Amino acid sequence: MHALIIDDSRAMRLILRRIMVELGFGATEAANGQEALDLLQVGLHPDLCLVDWNMPVMDGYDFVTEVRKVREWRDITLMMVTTESEHAQIVRALAAGAHEYVIKPFTADAIRDKLELLGLAQDGAFA
Repeated sequence: MHALIIDDSRAMRLILRRIMVELGFGATEAANGQEALDLLQVGLHPDLCLVDWNMPVMDGYDFVTEVRKVREWRDITLMMVTTESEHAQIVRALAAGAHEYVIKPFTADAIRDKLELLGLAQDGAFA
């Protein structure tokens, strides 16, 4: 399984990469939604995208909206990982096509629990 980590914070991308690798995923990073879309357009097809909301160039909401417009990408699981904690924002992201929502700060267990809900957790991860 492969994850695309989309966050403008290099530190956050490193934290998420470490968690995903420990969970058995390969990982690619993008610093904003447009960079992530560019990766998808050249053929990267991750199983999962971890998407921050607030980023320069293209934010996470716009990324989710753009991904959901493309039939070939509809099987990609989208999980928002963001500081946006207002109920209206969560509803907006889910309505746009995000599958799950994790509010920062988070723990590795919170990410694993969400992946289990999505059927993406690998057996033996964090055992």
